[in-house]
Amino acid sequence: MPVRGIAQVNRNLEQILVKDISERKARQAITKALIIGQQYAVELTPVDTANLINSRFTQIINTQTGFTGRVGYTASYAKFVHDGGPKNWQKPGAEDEFLKKGFERDGIDEIDAIIREEMRID
Repeated sequence: MPVRGIAQVNRNLEQILVKDISERKARQAITKALIIGQQYAVELTPVDTANLINSRFTQIINTQTGFTGRVGYTASYAKFVHDGGPKNWQKPGAEDEFLKKGFERDGIDEIDAIIREEMRID
């Protein structure tokens, strides 16, 4: 008696494997992009105490359309400093919008390269 459905099983298995690989690659690409952006943001973060830097967090969320990465600060005053607080910072090179600039200005080329590299299909 011939076995039926082998072709369908193979197609389903292939889809599962491709989905698993693409999800792993996407998560890895986002993780590396968050690390790079954070490194640049830390260089620009105003530091009078270590509270702001030490309140930093990263999060990767699995959504219906893919993954979303977030970097933020839990310190209650972080938004005010980021958006343009007083300019009496002790750290040379500190800037307003340090998080935005770390990702969108200083780290953008490296982040783009990491995403291209990680999502490449060999």
